[in-house]
Amino acid sequence: MYIGSTDGRGLMHCLWEIIDNSVDEALAGHGKSIGVFIHTDGSITVQDDGRGVPVDIEPRTGLSGVEVVFTKLHAGGKFGGGSYGASGGLHGVGASVVNALSSRLDVEVDRAGQTWAMSFHRGEPGVFAGDGPDADFRPFVDKSELRVVGKVSKSKTGTRVRYWPDSQIFEPGADFQMQDLEGRLRQTAFLVPGLVLSVHDELSEVSQEFVFEGGITEYVEYLAADGPVLATRRIQETTSFRETVPVLDEASGSMKSKEVERNCVVDVALRWGSGFDTKVKSFVNIISTPKGGSHLTGFEQALLKSFRAAIEVNARKLKATSLKIERDDVMAGLTAVVSVSFPEPQFEGQTKETLGTPAIKAIVANSVAKWADELLAGKIRGTKAEVDALLDKVVSEAKTRISARSLKDTQRRKNALESSSLPSKLVDCRGSATVGSELFIVEGDSALGTAKLARDSAFQALLPIRGKILNVQKASLSDMLSNAECAAIIQVLGAGSGRTFDLEQVRYEKIILMSDADVDGAHIRTLLLTLFFRYMRPLVEAGRVYAAVPPLHRVETAGRNKEVIYTYSQQELTDLLRSLEKAGKTYKQPIQRYKGLGEMDADQLAETTMQPANRMLRRITAVDAAAGERTFELLMGNEVAPRRDFIVDSADDFDREKIDA
Repeated sequence: MYIGSTDGRGLMHCLWEIIDNSVDEALAGHGKSIGVFIHTDGSITVQDDGRGVPVDIEPRTGLSGVEVVFTKLHAGGKFGGGSYGASGGLHGVGASVVNALSSRLDVEVDRAGQTWAMSFHRGEPGVFAGDGPDADFRPFVDKSELRVVGKVSKSKTGTRVRYWPDSQIFEPGADFQMQDLEGRLRQTAFLVPGLVLSVHDELSEVSQEFVFEGGITEYVEYLAADGPVLATRRIQETTSFRETVPVLDEASGSMKSKEVERNCVVDVALRWGSGFDTKVKSFVNIISTPKGGSHLTGFEQALLKSFRAAIEVNARKLKATSLKIERDDVMAGLTAVVSVSFPEPQFEGQTKETLGTPAIKAIVANSVAKWADELLAGKIRGTKAEVDALLDKVVSEAKTRISARSLKDTQRRKNALESSSLPSKLVDCRGSATVGSELFIVEGDSALGTAKLARDSAFQALLPIRGKILNVQKASLSDMLSNAECAAIIQVLGAGSGRTFDLEQVRYEKIILMSDADVDGAHIRTLLLTLFFRYMRPLVEAGRVYAAVPPLHRVETAGRNKEVIYTYSQQELTDLLRSLEKAGKTYKQPIQRYKGLGEMDADQLAETTMQPANRMLRRITAVDAAAGERTFELLMGNEVAPRRDFIVDSADDFDREKIDA
């Protein structure tokens, strides 16, 4: 078994092998729960309530079933047409190699009313004198022994495997990653509906349990963060195919080719969302294949072929005459789980990251194409509006891709300036370098007039917007592109939008949103952030989007030594006035309260909001993109009910005195 490395990744792969054996039992209809325990001494236990590893003597070797499974290659029940119809194993070597890579491995089996036990040291069976891998070990010499260590109810069955990874093989810093383990168990719970998977970390005293009844349909809903264009759909089909495989001829002892008939179960859940990110997870016998393979190739090719045909038929209606649809146009906004199950899959390497069985490509392609052709032809009742929106989305993606390609050169920093396609209202800076340059997106012409006088024209550019821009979380891609304010921002930045956005082409180092310090200003800022997060997310992730923080109050002290102090919140003003009174200082009344940027003089705006030496900026970041997507969808999306519930549930957390109304 190739575990990939001797660091934490290889350590986790060993754990997957033991867990997958238990999952195979559950898939075969034996067992309803699997528990994983991370112990404080560096060992880990995996237990299940399956049938238990066989304990009787295997005739050909004269060894117990437990010893055969954990010491002999190709011994698993899943190899060579054994007891599993479809499993994640390829060679039947997982348990035996994990055993060989462990300084100690203990197996306990509940079966036939008794608890059986056997221990191993680096793959060799024997007896430890005490607990832990450092205890004295005595290997079996003449005959190994599967010990009976207890009695259980005859109805109770299962297997417990506890092992200590060998410190002579794995790197000192290698350890079990709780986050990776939780993710894998959650994923498996989605793929095996009803199976209870739990993890318990004794060191951090953290426990998690995962069980889902909705299968991969629920998994797709979990993965998707954007609003739906086409709601989640399920494709399920079983197809037989013939395959030539090498089989051991017991009479001659040699391998001979034999044609066998297999059944392949195709199970696909997919939906298209309003975003443009693609999330496709593929599995073979519930084993993740992150690098795809023949099943994923068939899936993608079938979708592309069906969409090309449907758009060609509706070319006039969609205004897509002579438009060639590409793979990325169809995959934009797609969230899908593609799962196939069949006996003895051919993987490219024991890490099982790529499926190699050639026949699966055509099987998946036929199943997906049949469904997609019916959907796009309007043969599935109640989907007409969704299909129209989906086709429009794919066409818009294609047009955006083509436009971005043809305009790429004109969107470069100075070349774009020299073209007449930039908005006339842009007040650009004199400098030509991107590094150090700033674009202020300001609210209205009034603020623009003041900002012109307050800026440093060497590196600060200004772009005014008229009021509240389009809420792009609700709007379609074509509506966004046709909106004057959104189009102006995209043109000025010069880096495209959506999938075609190129961070290296952005014409300014910092994008600063400068709106009034009131409720309307906050709303405008939120609408702008929605645009950036949805269509120019790399800019946010790179930390290049900022919100200016203009002051709320201007306090001028009286007397000989006059001083001007700016405050940025009501609490800060209250604290300032209290401190001035304690110091015996007076101040001019009434205190100036800024409601808008246009109320400031140019020197005040420069001093407080635009000069790098004095100003305060808030950097907008996206640490958790999925959480950010859910938040934007909640606050800015089409669904009103969740937003109303959020407002009602959060009402008590707001301080009415701080609401600027």
